[in-house]
Amino acid sequence: MSTQNDAQLVQQLEQFRQEFMDEIGNVIIGQQNILDHFLIALICKGHTLLVGVPGLAKTLLIKSMAELLDLKFSRIQFTPDLMPSDITGTEVIEEDHATGKREFRFFQGPVFGNIILADEINRTPPKTQSALLQAMQEHNVTAGGQTYTLDEPFFVLATQNPIEQEGTYPLPEAQLDRFMFNIKIDYPSRDEEVSIVQTTTSGSEAALKPIIPKDQLLAYQELVRRVPVAENVVEYAVDLVGKTRPKDDGVPDFVNEWIDWGAGPRASQYLILGAKGRAVLDGRPTPNISDVNELALPVLRHRLITNFNAEAEGVNVDDIILKLLQ
Repeated sequence: MSTQNDAQLVQQLEQFRQEFMDEIGNVIIGQQNILDHFLIALICKGHTLLVGVPGLAKTLLIKSMAELLDLKFSRIQFTPDLMPSDITGTEVIEEDHATGKREFRFFQGPVFGNIILADEINRTPPKTQSALLQAMQEHNVTAGGQTYTLDEPFFVLATQNPIEQEGTYPLPEAQLDRFMFNIKIDYPSRDEEVSIVQTTTSGSEAALKPIIPKDQLLAYQELVRRVPVAENVVEYAVDLVGKTRPKDDGVPDFVNEWIDWGAGPRASQYLILGAKGRAVLDGRPTPNISDVNELALPVLRHRLITNFNAEAEGVNVDDIILKLLQ
């Protein structure tokens, strides 16, 4: 990142982060860590899965973010009867009144937006969930034998309720792997909850104003790709992910005991991309190992599959990742 232009962009990005936090703070109280992860995913072109019990403002958080970024926002409420065409769009026969000729015309679905809120994504069967796979990975949609390119930036934010399992379908591993981060949202602290109750039960409602144009955001996304990374940091990320794979050489005994499947190469890519994003948001020219460690939980927790031994001993994925980091 040698050019003067890139150094200016890093400065602007630091300033944008401050503006973003100040502005969204008018609506969202606390959750600083989650907002940081959202921003990292946004400038790294990554999708995010937000897991938390009802009433923790998951949907409000995503809607507020879309307002601040001045992007086209689509909300898809996932239900058991949702069809793939309800997401991607559908072909309709149209008649030309002048010629009497009939032809198919494609009507775009809600996936044709910039920020897509996939609300309660696990409430729909895998057939419909998989309608998002191509869009999330390749940023295009194929319908009726024709491929349509999605507008950039394209960012899927999905929410999931971890406690109510009735009428839900677990997300296929292939889809989970396409999410850069799996972020757990916790209950607010007592002081934060007091502020939330005071704010939401009064008559006033904060209006958010857009703080960044689309072309500026695209410039930030390109900047992240140009950030240099030291070889030892890349090797550290790759080794960390390698240690989650049971039966590999040099893997800790507890991994062989508790994990059935480890993380794939996408985890290493996202650890390094996320570390770059975290560094530039902090105003630093290059990431270090602490950036990788900081993002290990949200990047790895949905990519490891634990076995019966872990369940019997009451060990969850987060425990295993923290043990690995130690």
